[in-house]
Amino acid sequence: MAMKGNLVVGQSGGPTAVINNSLVGVVREALEREDSIDCVFGMLHGIRGVLREEMIDLRAESLDTLDSLRDTPSSALGTVRYKVTDDDYDRLIDVFKKYEIRYFFYIGGNDSMDTTFKIRHAAQEANYEMYAIGVPKTVDNDLALTDHCPGYGSAARFVAASIRNTGTDTWSMGESGPLKMMEIMGRNAGWLTAAAALAKTKPSEPPHLIYVPERGVSLEQIVEDVRRCYDEYGFCVAAVSEGLKDENGEDLVKQDGPMHVDAFGHAAKGPVVDYIAEIVGEAIGQRVRVDKPGYLQRSFAELQSPVDREEAYQVGREAVRAACDGKSGHMVTLIREPGTKYRCSMGLAPLDQVANAERMLPDEYMNEAGNFVTDAFVEYARPLIGGRLQARGRLQAVHWASTAKRA
Repeated sequence: MAMKGNLVVGQSGGPTAVINNSLVGVVREALEREDSIDCVFGMLHGIRGVLREEMIDLRAESLDTLDSLRDTPSSALGTVRYKVTDDDYDRLIDVFKKYEIRYFFYIGGNDSMDTTFKIRHAAQEANYEMYAIGVPKTVDNDLALTDHCPGYGSAARFVAASIRNTGTDTWSMGESGPLKMMEIMGRNAGWLTAAAALAKTKPSEPPHLIYVPERGVSLEQIVEDVRRCYDEYGFCVAAVSEGLKDENGEDLVKQDGPMHVDAFGHAAKGPVVDYIAEIVGEAIGQRVRVDKPGYLQRSFAELQSPVDREEAYQVGREAVRAACDGKSGHMVTLIREPGTKYRCSMGLAPLDQVANAERMLPDEYMNEAGNFVTDAFVEYARPLIGGRLQARGRLQAVHWASTAKRA
């Protein structure tokens, strides 16, 4: 059993549509642990809230307020992209001691797991007993040692629905605008871009092409892929990762300068879809329209995956259970259980094996040409968005039967 003390929880990095479910999971479980936990603090804007002593008492919030957060997107406590410096650790330990914080929970992705790991190490070096657990969150789905990440399923649901519906728009434009490219989030990993396929039911439906960072592609291939689909279906819709690379593994578009690098040294990706669209349009002689949903992909609580929502909540609760059992220096993981029906249990992974590691889209999830996903990916990802997305209205059903380009 861990010692009794106070708890602090924070949110870091890019928000998701279900990140507050993890926060509520932490708080609800903590409120039931009166034998181990007294005060429950929320750090405002991540670890900076601790450094500035900007924390709120979450016990003062009603259960109705907490439950309403489960349907609220974005980070209720505010978020941050801040890399803790060597000069910060003494200050952090001082604040932990001042507020008698013995439980530290950070909800975030790769960099947040690194922060959690380093804070736990700093507490050990200071001989201060504190239990630090990482709570996974990222729409990129690229955290190591977990089957998938809370936040991904809902973002994937948004992407799948969006590209299917904008595909209807593209079909309806006819010769006025038969080509469409949508840029999807994913700095280095193509999980979210691959999710564009999850509402597709037959070859003629959009998206027709999917390009991910793990499978570099030449501009010549993209042009020929689009031309082939356009000739066959009379229109073409492609999902393109923001981090797409060329056949040599280099970024198709680069942005230089300090304004394009975040606090952790990650370079922002350039406007890749605009670049590709211009080249494809000139080669084929047709206008290529572009969609860039950007932060919308992680912002729609109305499109929460029910599976994602519940799992995000449960990993928050599991983090508190693990810490109260004396565990520290771990991240909660999701473990897919074998069988035909989707089920997941939870486990723990050492933070030093998760921090700053990236889990890429496996090669077997992309076809040989590198321009679309395989059935294996669909089988993996479709349960995470809550099953098959059903189109509404009969028009959707008849569109694709009549899209063969007339001679």
